[in-house]
Amino acid sequence: MLTATDAAAGVALLRCRLRDGKADLIERFRTARPTALAASRLIRDLARHVDATLAALWERSGLPAGAALVAVGGYGRGELFPHSDVDVLVLLPEGAADPSRAAVESFIAGCWDVGLEIGASVRTLEECRDEAARDVTVQTALLEARLVCGTRRTFAALCAAMALAMDPKAFFVAKTLEMRQRHAKYEDTPYSLEPNCKESPGGLRDLQVLIWVARAAGLGRTWAELQARGLITPLETRQLQRNEGLLKLIRARLHVVAARREDRLVFDLQTAVAESFGHQATRAMRVSEVLMHRYYWAAKAVTQLNQILLLNIEERIVGSQDAPMRPIGEHFYDRAGTLEVASDDLYERNPRLVLETFLTYVRTPGLSGLSARTLRALYNSRTRMNADFRRDPHNRAAFMRLLREPSGQTHALRLMNQTSVLGRYLWVFRRIVGQMQHDLFHVYTVDQHILMVLRNVRRFFIPEHAHEYPFCSQLAAQWDRPYLLYIAALFHDVAKGRGGDHSELGGTEVRRFCREHGLGREDTALCEFLVRSHLTMSRIAQKEDLSDPDVIQAFAAQVGDARRLTALYLLTVADIRGTSPKVWNAWKGKLLEDLYRVTLRALGGAQPSVDAEIESRKQEARQNLNLHSLPVGIEQPLWATLEVSYFARHDGSDIAWHARTLAGREKTAEALVSARPSPAGEGLQVLVYAPDQPDLFARICGYFDSGGFNIQDAKIHTTRAGYALDTFQLTSSDLDPPTDAVALQAHYRDQVSIVESGLSSTLRRGGPLPEPRRGRVSRRVKSFPIPPRVTLKPDERGQRFVLGVSTSDRAGLLYAIARVLARHRINLQLAKISTLGERVEDTFLIDGAELLKNRRQIEIETELLDAAAS
Repeated sequence: MLTATDAAAGVALLRCRLRDGKADLIERFRTARPTALAASRLIRDLARHVDATLAALWERSGLPAGAALVAVGGYGRGELFPHSDVDVLVLLPEGAADPSRAAVESFIAGCWDVGLEIGASVRTLEECRDEAARDVTVQTALLEARLVCGTRRTFAALCAAMALAMDPKAFFVAKTLEMRQRHAKYEDTPYSLEPNCKESPGGLRDLQVLIWVARAAGLGRTWAELQARGLITPLETRQLQRNEGLLKLIRARLHVVAARREDRLVFDLQTAVAESFGHQATRAMRVSEVLMHRYYWAAKAVTQLNQILLLNIEERIVGSQDAPMRPIGEHFYDRAGTLEVASDDLYERNPRLVLETFLTYVRTPGLSGLSARTLRALYNSRTRMNADFRRDPHNRAAFMRLLREPSGQTHALRLMNQTSVLGRYLWVFRRIVGQMQHDLFHVYTVDQHILMVLRNVRRFFIPEHAHEYPFCSQLAAQWDRPYLLYIAALFHDVAKGRGGDHSELGGTEVRRFCREHGLGREDTALCEFLVRSHLTMSRIAQKEDLSDPDVIQAFAAQVGDARRLTALYLLTVADIRGTSPKVWNAWKGKLLEDLYRVTLRALGGAQPSVDAEIESRKQEARQNLNLHSLPVGIEQPLWATLEVSYFARHDGSDIAWHARTLAGREKTAEALVSARPSPAGEGLQVLVYAPDQPDLFARICGYFDSGGFNIQDAKIHTTRAGYALDTFQLTSSDLDPPTDAVALQAHYRDQVSIVESGLSSTLRRGGPLPEPRRGRVSRRVKSFPIPPRVTLKPDERGQRFVLGVSTSDRAGLLYAIARVLARHRINLQLAKISTLGERVEDTFLIDGAELLKNRRQIEIETELLDAAAS
């Protein structure tokens, strides 16, 4: 019998052996060449090392005869990643006495004492059977059970009981449903910018699901066994082994670099993991992007192979391989709603049928996807999709027919991308598959973003989606050749990652495509214009003064005609919506629509006339005031104090709102604040009218910042009577507005009350401006910071200065900028606040005496850089 001292010494010795042995294995792996074999050896040796420790503890525990220690889960497979949990089952004989339970508790405590982070369950055989019947997770864990030590007969009884209780069909259904839920959690894409290399679509779990369902059905335990059963081909076996090896290598390196259990390739760790592989940055790619590009290609291959093999296994389990099929032409069949090839070597014999597959898919009602046989045939014929395939006039005509189809392009092109056909046919597209975008506002890889933009364009032409963006749908309904917009969407970002201007390079690519595919000169010129100019409209709407006739005239000259303007507008809206759910908002939509409408008038021959436009807006405002039964001429005292620039920058409804609010209070001594739900349809519009002072804008920004409001736009005016008349467009950063109409109305009513009372109180209080708070930045910004950039130059007339600030977004940024302007007594006339995900690009129209002095100008720019960087 061991004494307490001997027991403690034994535990200490085991702890040292476990720690030192594990450290030695990890160090050998860390310094070894990063190969799949090295990762496989590490996880196998770590499992064996833990086996030895558990066996030693088991021997000392005094557990009863007939008990067994069983490894389950990943550990049951004989694999253990550096910081994974050790999952075990303590299997007790039926009717084990209470002292056995005490011995189990002692054993588990001993595991923790030596440094093993175990997940332990304690059950009898009967309890295992009952738990597995109720919980598919338990059933899955026991499917991979492995005896570590103890009684072999007890373990054999467990295996026999689990095999007897297994229902392969029910298990398949449960695991596939579970997989769908997991995929939905990770947005159904292998291309997340921070993927989980274990759980995301295309991760290790997808490969494990295949082995689980095959094993449950008695079809095999390894890729080699599945090949022997005819479920996969030798090529697919090699692809599965290669991509599984890479994913295991990435996960092992990730654990070592993070020094903890971490299966997410988060931004903070991507660079370090990439460097541990020995990767180096290229002219066009960061070192982290080199790694992620490898990961995405592996995840894409796993996704394809998972789909093929899962369908094959389902056919074996359900017996649907012999189900009757309906012929679709000469080369295809409808197999239970999926498109089936007539023969396995169809594409090998006739590669032209590859693109015909997707045309058939689009044109045949009732098809929901491609069968396993078709997916496999496409996968195995990739080498036939070569330069000759791309140059074949028949294939070029087939691709154009697909784009010209009345519907189905989104699904077809996504399916083509998933099966690698799109990248094989459009070789330029292949280069951006799985390419990350570290610009802080795209949340998709380049290929996913392009297909999202194409989907958005396509939805403008679908009546069922007209409620989403009615104006875009109205314009699309009058557009005669939608496929030209699809081509522009496909090519607008296709040259990213090459270095240089991707818009210009993309313009060259789309011109080549159009010529090769037989498009006329006019259509080719339109597609090239759209790709080269796809960023222009967004930039002008969000950064330029749309009340300036020169801005509109220059843009109209660049666009050329109404057809190009409409196409560029539709592509721009689709592009912004396709970057991230957070980037688009109603205010950006209004800016773009305003720019479209005023440019359309200019293109129609109407020369921008400030006087005529102002008179039109005044007339609209008067009509609005009449609707509110206000006395005629009530607006005149306020209007008499306003400059032309005020009327040029506000539409009629805003002018009427200001007049109603300020009627009779034009000479108020205190700040007047009025707010309303924004006419743009999202957020608030706030009017501030107060005796002017140099720090007024900064004080207002400070309040909005502390209240969790984001300024989308600011129009700043000073009346001839010395009053500031400022209008702000706000969104709330803290709350998502309710979707219910009644709740939304109450939500905005509460926000209006908060802003009106809170901002009024802040402006009355006065006092020194508080120091800006140091806002927290996201992990993404920390990992991929944008160097702050400040530009300050005179406008074209030399009367005012245009200030541009570009930097990573953070709380308090606008207030910090406003404090610098206030300190130097700089007047702000217009602020265009453009937030692109986690990057800001703000533009201010300013004037002030200090801007005319070179030395002072340098000081101001330096202080603004400090404010943007802090």
